[in-house]
Amino acid sequence: MDRQRSMVIWAALLALFLGALDALIMSAAMPSIVAELAGLELYAWVYSAYFLTRAVSLPVFGKLADVYSVKKLFLFSIILFTVASVIAGLSNSMWMLIISRAFQGIGAGGNFALVYIVLSHVSEPSNRAKTLSLASSIWGISSVIGPTLGGFIVTYFSWRWIFFINLPVGLLSLAGIALFLQSKERVEKETSLDLTGVMLFTTFVLGLLCIFITGGRELPWLSPSMAILVIFTLVMGILFYRQEKRAEKPMIHLSFFTQRNFTMGISATFLASFTIFSLFAYVPLYIQGSLGLSPMQVGLAMVSLSLGWSFGALFYGRLSKKGAERLWSIWGGLVLLAGSVMMLRFNLGTSMLECFAVFLIIGIGMGLVSLSTLIVVQDSVSNKHLGIATSLHQFGRSLGGTVGVGVCGGILTTRLFGNLAKVETLPDEMVAGLERSVESMLQPGFHALIPDEALVSLKNALLAGVYSTFILCTLSSLLCFFSCVLLKKSTDG
Repeated sequence: MDRQRSMVIWAALLALFLGALDALIMSAAMPSIVAELAGLELYAWVYSAYFLTRAVSLPVFGKLADVYSVKKLFLFSIILFTVASVIAGLSNSMWMLIISRAFQGIGAGGNFALVYIVLSHVSEPSNRAKTLSLASSIWGISSVIGPTLGGFIVTYFSWRWIFFINLPVGLLSLAGIALFLQSKERVEKETSLDLTGVMLFTTFVLGLLCIFITGGRELPWLSPSMAILVIFTLVMGILFYRQEKRAEKPMIHLSFFTQRNFTMGISATFLASFTIFSLFAYVPLYIQGSLGLSPMQVGLAMVSLSLGWSFGALFYGRLSKKGAERLWSIWGGLVLLAGSVMMLRFNLGTSMLECFAVFLIIGIGMGLVSLSTLIVVQDSVSNKHLGIATSLHQFGRSLGGTVGVGVCGGILTTRLFGNLAKVETLPDEMVAGLERSVESMLQPGFHALIPDEALVSLKNALLAGVYSTFILCTLSSLLCFFSCVLLKKSTDG
């Protein structure tokens, strides 16, 4: 039995590794993809299609796991992801690639939801945190090897192999789940699914994510198109709420949110994700744009966040005891807040060592919060609702990251462009170029193009923009800490 359990765990972790690696390996391949397939204007949608469908499918697969066979669903999601990967590798146009990426996202969302459900099912209650901490370590491993592996494949093979490589790995995971995961039917098996609720939820979440992905970029915040999107999303949200209120077997039981631990646990992971994913997005602008450091040093900062996350989760998994989840989440929230407050001391003279240490602390806090609150949320519902509860926690993490990146990005660009307008020695055409793409500041040799008298002003303008995101992240970390404090003590120690 122990060998069988171990094989299931490793097969599940392999499926998680596929999705986590795929999200990180793309960055090295995109220039080559655009050069061959053209369609630069569709560049962002190669990423967005994947993340949108992944986020939406997470809770849907979670609910399906409470109704249907987890094993069959897991096999389906692995097959879907693997087949979509092969089609992506065969793409001869950007649209074909985007559509296949969307299906990859659906498969990845299923994998992400079902991995945590399967690991929870095969673990003893006293060892659940330890087993789930292995899943968190996968993210750290992927973040370290993903970009490097992507660069190696593109350099020595072809960009198409970043997708084809998923085939043998996917088949290994598929074989492990098919051979070793026992298919246990539910004692209380629902005979119907709230399809109306699923459709309304999917539409609502797609609208919500599109608001934060396109807001301030493709769609100005005050544009008529954005107003229509916001109104449409609100209507879908209201219709979903009404549907769940009257449905006999709703997709999401609204009564879950009357339980403090369920609500505060998801709130805490949402807020922690707001912080860490915003830092993943905008710290490179600070390190390379304001401090003038190298892309390699940017990579070290990103690795410190990821490794901290993995260390925090592994530390919790090894040392925690059943019933101590609230205490660990409070400590995690406090560590996250402490790191965020330290970040407020950053300026143009901050050293790389300081950056690495502070981001490592923030990552550790995230690891502690994300895993401890997952256990809290799972324990707040009955076993027959474990699937939807687990996936809603994961969805809260995805949504927090999306909202954080969108909100912080809007604040950053507003502050940056306001300050750029005051830099008289900066050429107008350069200001216009930065307004089209802030990432221009990360291009090699960009600083050499700036007049000396304008360079310091430009760095300060960027620092002011990024610093505003640091403030927002600190406020989010503070609210995360309060959410952890509001958790009730466990009664089932």
